[in-house]
Amino acid sequence: MNDVVEFLMNDIKVQNGDKVVVAVSGGPDSMALLSLISKLRNNLDLKIICAHVNHNVRSESDQEAIFVKDFCEKHDILFEMMKIEDYSDDNFHNQAREKRYHFFETLIKKYHAKYLFTAHHGDDLIETILMRIVRGSTLRGYAGFLCVVEREDYKIVRPLIHHTKEEIIHYLKQNNISWVEDQSNLKDVYTRNRFRKYVVPQLKSEDPNVHDKFYKFSNLLIQYSDYVDRQTQNIMPLVYKNHTLDLREFCLLEKLIQRNLLAMILEQYYKNDLTVVSDKHITMIEELINSKKSNLTIQLPNQLIVKKNYQFIMFDYHFEKSSSYQYKLEASVQLPNGKKIIQVEEENSNGNDVCRLNTCDIQLPLYVRTRKIGDSMEVKGLNGHKKIKDIFIDEKIPVDKRNEWPIVVDSLGNIVWLPGIKKSKFNKSKKEKYDIILKYE
Repeated sequence: MNDVVEFLMNDIKVQNGDKVVVAVSGGPDSMALLSLISKLRNNLDLKIICAHVNHNVRSESDQEAIFVKDFCEKHDILFEMMKIEDYSDDNFHNQAREKRYHFFETLIKKYHAKYLFTAHHGDDLIETILMRIVRGSTLRGYAGFLCVVEREDYKIVRPLIHHTKEEIIHYLKQNNISWVEDQSNLKDVYTRNRFRKYVVPQLKSEDPNVHDKFYKFSNLLIQYSDYVDRQTQNIMPLVYKNHTLDLREFCLLEKLIQRNLLAMILEQYYKNDLTVVSDKHITMIEELINSKKSNLTIQLPNQLIVKKNYQFIMFDYHFEKSSSYQYKLEASVQLPNGKKIIQVEEENSNGNDVCRLNTCDIQLPLYVRTRKIGDSMEVKGLNGHKKIKDIFIDEKIPVDKRNEWPIVVDSLGNIVWLPGIKKSKFNKSKKEKYDIILKYE
């Protein structure tokens, strides 16, 4: 295990005077790591901060905290602890991990530390890769976890990644280092424990150094993933903007790039916690995209909503429902959608964003309101009425925009204009007589 110290000095290049945070549960892995980090002080003047999280879910948790604190006091290591008082999330492991890393980052900032060391080892990597293969993941997710993760102001380093649990236990016994046992690690109810107890030993019986093979496999996947990521990142701004995916551009991409782009979008919402989402969620989005229906919605973990509106896919945690409104139309009206309707003296355009009316044909004042059930209008050039709902469908207006779309009516309730979409029979051409010009902008 002395190679761990050499790795930290020669490869990671921990330097004299550095401040480092070590995540320590009190179990064998983290106690071995804390011991090895403390050995660095034989060569370097390090400030070591032990970060202990009391998960507060077992009766032994308080005693484990005392055990780690005592070790730190005996070895002149700064001890910091956080006790989790409650869990509001149904996914205990997910929330515990989130709280842990938030605590670690708080300490990084507090002490201006350059490194966060965690005790993940070779067997952990095997278990993680196997679990993700079984449940499904992304290309990067299948790689498990990295030895070194670059953050903005610090690095997460896993110095034990080349060592097995057996080697760690041997080191502890050889150096008379005590540790605590988390009895929950023995329960078959947890997926990782089942892989640890029954699958990994079978792999090791085939090859005692199988953890090295998994590490090489992980690195190979990361190299491929990095390459695909670079290609995807070049394309992404062209097809994904403002939380919206343009399907016209997206469907022209190669299948591998499509799936990776969807994975990268999800990573923006789920950050680095790939345990929350799997490839089944990407498949769900693909099915949404390929559906013949124009308007569909699905919900992913943590209440992320993915909504299809014709040629667009939108991602958000919520889509607010617009309130109905009715405004009296005078000189101008500012609308909730950010646009406005104004009365102008002159206008050369003759598009659907301009309406010309003759006050002899309508009943003033005019109003701008949202749609109502059963709304219909007499479309200019069309013999008879057409439902507003059908006009929205024909014009491919997204469902979430229909409820806030402005409709101009007179005092008798006649729909005289559907701004930006359709003119009514009341609209006048530039050659006809009119005394009102309205513009939608």
